[in-house]
Amino acid sequence: MTWKKSVKPKSVYRRQLAVRLRELREDSELTLAEVSDRVEVSAGSLSRIETGDRGTTPVLVKALLDCYGVNDPAGREDILDLVRADQAQKRPWWKKYAAVVNTTQYGGYLALESSAVSLRSYEPLLVPGLLQTEDYARAIITEMRSDLAARQTEALVKVRLRRQELLSGEAAPKLWVVIDEAAIRRHVGSAEVMQQQIEHLIGVCEHPRITLQFLTLEQGAHAGLYGSFVLMDFPNPTPEVVWVENLTNSVCFEDPKDVDRYVDVFDHLRARALGPSDTQRRFRKLIKELE
Repeated sequence: MTWKKSVKPKSVYRRQLAVRLRELREDSELTLAEVSDRVEVSAGSLSRIETGDRGTTPVLVKALLDCYGVNDPAGREDILDLVRADQAQKRPWWKKYAAVVNTTQYGGYLALESSAVSLRSYEPLLVPGLLQTEDYARAIITEMRSDLAARQTEALVKVRLRRQELLSGEAAPKLWVVIDEAAIRRHVGSAEVMQQQIEHLIGVCEHPRITLQFLTLEQGAHAGLYGSFVLMDFPNPTPEVVWVENLTNSVCFEDPKDVDRYVDVFDHLRARALGPSDTQRRFRKLIKELE
């Protein structure tokens, strides 16, 4: 199984750029050594750019485009836009929270999540962060991160709420979530906090780009008992990845065989979970129980 500790994974734009530059070089029938001689950059550096392991600059990319005979202004600008976008991701909105984001190995996930066109998430124990209310988020972070000072907890709450802005606007990704009943039955904070959280989930069911399904305890054992995961899909040609988080680190699986296994598990879970309408009805029933 191929895995990477992905505290700081390659940006989506860098992956796209790597593919484009490699294709252009191959179409030009040039070797890395030949390109290296022409643009006066080491073959090793060029290789790392083509694999996405290293970023680059507009100046070098312009030299490469000249070398590959790319003269179309629009085509050149499209590729240079990828360079600029990759550089922009080095200055993300969550940088101001670096002290706590890096501690929780959160930054890598945020970099991927912010670029995804679709997200599929399975949560057996918690309401997923993108759907949490402020009070629920504060209660769960306080309990799970007892090592943090109060101000650090509040910083993570702000990060979580800011993430949710991703779901608004024309460029919002599609979000498909399967939540296990255990995540809702477990009281986080007061009964009032849970009631507000469930009411929020009922409203989320009406969102045109969100599909929310409830996996009942009656389903018994199932393929998702290994734990939570998030599948992230990106614009072509960037491949889909799966993100798995645990207590001490986070892992990003990129190998297609690994990703396909998680896709199969997610399809298994959504097939066994209640549909969106039945999910809403079950949530309303749970609110009455809390009352």
